[in-house]
Amino acid sequence: MQRLPDYLKRPIIDTEKTKTVRKILKTKCLNTVCEGARCPNKSECYSKNTATFLIMGNVCTRNCRYCNISSAKPEPLDPDEPKRIAEAIKDLGLKYAVITSVTRDDLPDGGATHFKNCIDEIRKIYTPKIEILTPDFKGNKQSLDIIIESKPDVFNHNIETIERLFKTARPQGNYQNSIKVLKYIKDNSKIITKSGFMVGLGETFEEIEKTLIDLKNIELDIVTIGQYIQPSKSHLKVEMFYTLEEFEKLKILTKKIGIPNYQIGPLVRSSYNASGLLEK
Repeated sequence: MQRLPDYLKRPIIDTEKTKTVRKILKTKCLNTVCEGARCPNKSECYSKNTATFLIMGNVCTRNCRYCNISSAKPEPLDPDEPKRIAEAIKDLGLKYAVITSVTRDDLPDGGATHFKNCIDEIRKIYTPKIEILTPDFKGNKQSLDIIIESKPDVFNHNIETIERLFKTARPQGNYQNSIKVLKYIKDNSKIITKSGFMVGLGETFEEIEKTLIDLKNIELDIVTIGQYIQPSKSHLKVEMFYTLEEFEKLKILTKKIGIPNYQIGPLVRSSYNASGLLEK
């Protein structure tokens, strides 16, 4: 594995707040993408009393070659999980909650109803803004209608990479299908739409530009772009570490293309500073 540039390294933070977050997650038996995906921002987010909840288990039915979450046969859904999610969000006092999931292709609706149940349970006892980061549900419009009915404040589905690299990085996904999912939510609701992708997998500047134009053409509201970091030797290797100057160029490009809100930088991840993006 390649050595990380200094600007991609983050210190471990261990404070009373990080301990409180870990305790609540453990008490409620909840998973987070912070742990499952080995997010480099985990300590910082925990120190700010927040986390991104990972629902429907901690194993995925897909095997994306950049992701650290395990691929295996998943367990049945836990019907009490939505209630525990709601209690944890209230206990943490979150004003902005982000919920994501593993992909559950084994479920008829891909888990859309479980997302809705989580949102419903949260709103029974608390009133935060809610962002959901979902899989593609195989483009199933009935599943997307369930999501629309649940009325999250922000719908996020990550495009993850440029179209040419999709079959390499996401062999069970489809670039155009992901674009259609985001467009369907935009065309059929007033929900804010968001997506993100990684750089460093071998894409060209022109391919990044095309991806941003594709997202602009479906009137995407928020985009995030960050550096891919190889989780282990068995994952896709990093083809290039973008410099800080190159990330600045991506900001200029995104602004030029006209996507209203964006967060772009080496350690930017989809849920990082999510509330701040919504407030822009």
